[in-house]
Amino acid sequence: MNTVYDSESFAVVHILANAVDDADVQEDAAPQLPRHGFEIVDKRSGKEVYLDGSWAELFQQHISAWQQSTPSQDEVEDMLERYASLAQM
Repeated sequence: MNTVYDSESFAVVHILANAVDDADVQEDAAPQLPRHGFEIVDKRSGKEVYLDGSWAELFQQHISAWQQSTPSQDEVEDMLERYASLAQM
């Protein structure tokens, strides 16, 4: 787990799935793929959203773009606000 962003309004954590040891897997258990994702917490409202799959890939693209262009804090938080709006009440 790595903190990607932390401000008074938002926190973003990159969660890396743990690798599964073959010895821990039961023979009759269904195979499971490790899932990596991002958790975005809106500290103002207390809402949090977990992004995985294609949502996590899209968010990773935004992070990569931010590393290239160095956006302002307002730009980053506007984007995080849009993702946080995906959270249910």
